[in-house]
Amino acid sequence: MPSGSNRDVGAHAVPGVSPTLFSEARAWRAVGTGWRRLHGSFRDLGCSIEWHDFEARRDLDWASSFHPGGLEICLNLAGRGRVQAGPRHLELEAGTAGFYVQKQPCLRGVRQGGERHQFITVELSLPFLERHIPTNEKGLHPALSQVLTGRAEAAVSEPTGLSGEHQLLIGSLQRPPVQSAAQRIWYQAKALEVAAALLYQATGEAEMFCQRQQRLNRQRALQAAALLKENLVEPLSLEEIGRRIGCSHFYLSRIFSQEMGCGIAQFLRDLRLERAAELLRAGRHNVTEAAMEVGYSSLSHFSQAFRERFGCCPGLYPMRTPVQQSVLKPISRSK
Repeated sequence: MPSGSNRDVGAHAVPGVSPTLFSEARAWRAVGTGWRRLHGSFRDLGCSIEWHDFEARRDLDWASSFHPGGLEICLNLAGRGRVQAGPRHLELEAGTAGFYVQKQPCLRGVRQGGERHQFITVELSLPFLERHIPTNEKGLHPALSQVLTGRAEAAVSEPTGLSGEHQLLIGSLQRPPVQSAAQRIWYQAKALEVAAALLYQATGEAEMFCQRQQRLNRQRALQAAALLKENLVEPLSLEEIGRRIGCSHFYLSRIFSQEMGCGIAQFLRDLRLERAAELLRAGRHNVTEAAMEVGYSSLSHFSQAFRERFGCCPGLYPMRTPVQQSVLKPISRSK
């Protein structure tokens, strides 16, 4: 059960923000019990930890839940989310984490429709951060440093992969291993632990070469995945993706397979087919339209690839969804 208050921050608590009371509860009204506070109160403690588990039928305006004058760390288990600050954006895939921060409401964010989303957020007010983190502390992530020093109104980090330690932490946050009376101090310590892991970048002398390469490889693979997702119909060439990311296409191809578990061509194919399946489930596209929407010019190639991926031809796929199955079961029993 949540151990903190259900109140959200009053924007008057943040200098320069309108005194209108802010509540993220309104943003999550559409998901019902899919949003649950595990601990804390952004308003009273400057710290809140929340669990999200819901299915989005259509794209969800995620930014309406972001506190003004706050930083949010997202530990993303399932579903895709995007947060944008000016020209920079954070793409959160399943199994990744990142943070975003704003003084005034200026971030843009969306949760992908047609997917199940599971993630934990650790929400920290800027006054809370300033009490625990010196503004110019060595190793502080430059995106956060720019906001804390007044050089930017908002910022996002790059995505990073969830480690085994993060996975264990997520499980413990949902089931704290302490008595109820001790949960407040335990949760605050865990919030600071998450912040320590994600709000700092290792300095050159502290980070071993192999660790730095591993981190950079993961970031490059995630950046490549985001570019593939953004250009499904007319995908960028491998050379162009490598140029944008800053490494040779030969090296990119190798590290992508290592980090993502499949080659770039297969990853793009799966992205296209998953998007086509979403369009067919929504019922607004026929098979030909769905194929063209995701970049297939040959209907036969699309049908073959779809059958290999989902085990049935695209024309029958909507009948395999839970809604259709619930309709078909009574019919089959009556025969």
